[in-house]
Amino acid sequence: MNASDRTPADLLRSALAADPARPLVTFYDDATGERVELSVATFANWVAKTANLLQGELSAAPGDRLALLLPAHWQSAVWLLACASVGVTAEIGGDPADADVVVAGPDTLEAGLACSGERIALSLAPLGRRFPAAPAGYADYAVEVPSQGDRFAPFVPVDPEGPALVVDGTERSAAQLVEEARADAAALGLAPGSRLLSGSGYDGWQGLSSGLYAPLASGGSVVLCRNLDRLGAEGLEKRIESERVTHTAL
Repeated sequence: MNASDRTPADLLRSALAADPARPLVTFYDDATGERVELSVATFANWVAKTANLLQGELSAAPGDRLALLLPAHWQSAVWLLACASVGVTAEIGGDPADADVVVAGPDTLEAGLACSGERIALSLAPLGRRFPAAPAGYADYAVEVPSQGDRFAPFVPVDPEGPALVVDGTERSAAQLVEEARADAAALGLAPGSRLLSGSGYDGWQGLSSGLYAPLASGGSVVLCRNLDRLGAEGLEKRIESERVTHTAL
């Protein structure tokens, strides 16, 4: 990856320039049987649309706080990179009452209503399906995002030293996040083309790093598995083989 990259959005741009067709995020939900594979180009397109929604429709700007109340999921990864693209601080499991925007899944809709700002709901259903009807007090992400633009440019350049992520009570700037992701990638032995299987949640730094940032920083890809405990040892071995996994973080 480009050594000058200082934000997660920079890392994604470098990945897109290097090889847009390669897989970046392969997501499994072993409770539903869902499998989704996103190339760098497809993932970047989702990020661009979501960033346009965040900046244009929700009027979010650098310095704003977004409470991300989602599990480890490919759409959660999209939101994290969209926040980084706009310069919005993503707070994992943040207090909705203190947030400018809240993004909630089916299990956190009630908690998210404490946000007095904009609220977005995700069904997290296979194929990114919409809710039968938008939850009260929320806009449905699956309804709002398709019409957004496929290219994104921030109104204000993102400051690498500005706050980017809050998790485990620790705030990281964009530059700190990239630096830690690179260090984690080196510790895991990741390199361009590496394929890391992660069964960790997104509720802590290690899960976020192994499940998104470290593979992105190394030029690798991630096989992100939700509810991996339902798969069993034999199923895990088959997945590692079929997905050409080179490293694991379980």
